[in-house]
Amino acid sequence: MSAATTRSRTPDRLCAEAVDLARVAAEEAAAPGKVGDHVSLTSEGDRVVTHFFACEEPGYRGWRWAVTVARASRAKNVTVDETVLLPGPDALLAPEWVPWSERLRPGDMGPGDLLPTAADDPRLEPGYIGEDTPPPNSAFAEPSHDLAERVDAEDAELTDRTPADEAVGGRGTIAALAEELGLRRARVLSRYGLRVAADRWDEAFGERSAMAQAAPASCATCGFLVPVAGSLRQAFGICANEYAPADGRVVSLSYGCGGHSEAAVMPKAPQPAPPVLDSLEPDAFPLHASPDEELGHS
Repeated sequence: MSAATTRSRTPDRLCAEAVDLARVAAEEAAAPGKVGDHVSLTSEGDRVVTHFFACEEPGYRGWRWAVTVARASRAKNVTVDETVLLPGPDALLAPEWVPWSERLRPGDMGPGDLLPTAADDPRLEPGYIGEDTPPPNSAFAEPSHDLAERVDAEDAELTDRTPADEAVGGRGTIAALAEELGLRRARVLSRYGLRVAADRWDEAFGERSAMAQAAPASCATCGFLVPVAGSLRQAFGICANEYAPADGRVVSLSYGCGGHSEAAVMPKAPQPAPPVLDSLEPDAFPLHASPDEELGHS
């Protein structure tokens, strides 16, 4: 028979009656005046009972002071076993702890913040391969424990190196060649990294957005679209229209907005009609009236 089956579910009478003893123990652990009414009790086993008291501490709504009392076999003296503050059924609890890597959201980083990237991040893959050790300037290179030894080793490598060393088997051979070809990055985006980035950009500025559904045309035919390099060029570009909602953002070629360069042509300012001339010769306008005109007026 197991020990669990030998425990009595009926609380021990003497332990159950030790409410005042349990209250004194709770008041010693809590701040003065923060222990409330006796809420309930429960049997923890043979001659072991836990008393629960309401917690009046601000910020601990629904919590209870739990005081466990016990007595020895055939003894009438009840003693305090432990006192602890426990949450009740309707207690106000903090949310479940989530690791920072899962709590991080876009826009959380600020000036001076550092975001470590795991060595096995699936979004990245080696920029070049060919040697077991990382390049000397890589973030994954093992740091030297003695700076002086590292400096001496570098000086010796520069002063004592022979042409044969430069041509064959040097540690920086692959790294130097990669840097000469413009491949200075130790890691680049993997196929998975490209796909998740494309899905994220397409969700924000893709053909399924409300703006694109109401657009007169897509970004593929817009003069404000700046192409990007690489394989993403086939599906994405950068908007360069300062009045568009996606200005400076990566947009899908199927995205669109009302700021399309060919959506409408602004009318030209109206120009006055040219004057109409009925003669190519100047008209004479005398300054004084002729004698006949003066006699006619008299």
